[in-house]
Amino acid sequence: MGDTPVKEVKLEIQVDEDTAQGVYANLAVVNHSDAEFTLDFIFVQPQAPRAKVRARVITSPKHVKRLLLALEENLKKYEQQFGAVDISTPDTRHNIGGFH
Repeated sequence: MGDTPVKEVKLEIQVDEDTAQGVYANLAVVNHSDAEFTLDFIFVQPQAPRAKVRARVITSPKHVKRLLLALEENLKKYEQQFGAVDISTPDTRHNIGGFH
């Protein structure tokens, strides 16, 4: 184990116009195998018997853990600025209770 410094890599991230618009999702379904996680982001309309997957992300367990840590850190910052997010009651606008 040496003290070799790690080189910082600059990454230019490009977003096309359609992707930059984003999609709204009020439900997420997470599945996994031994090698990968699949995250489906879904929009459920109130009282509708069907819902459509708006986006699917398939990624490695390491990336899921990094995503989880990034979400926790950003939620903490959000709550420091705007107050606690209350998830004790279901979201009555969609009658589904949010992400699962």
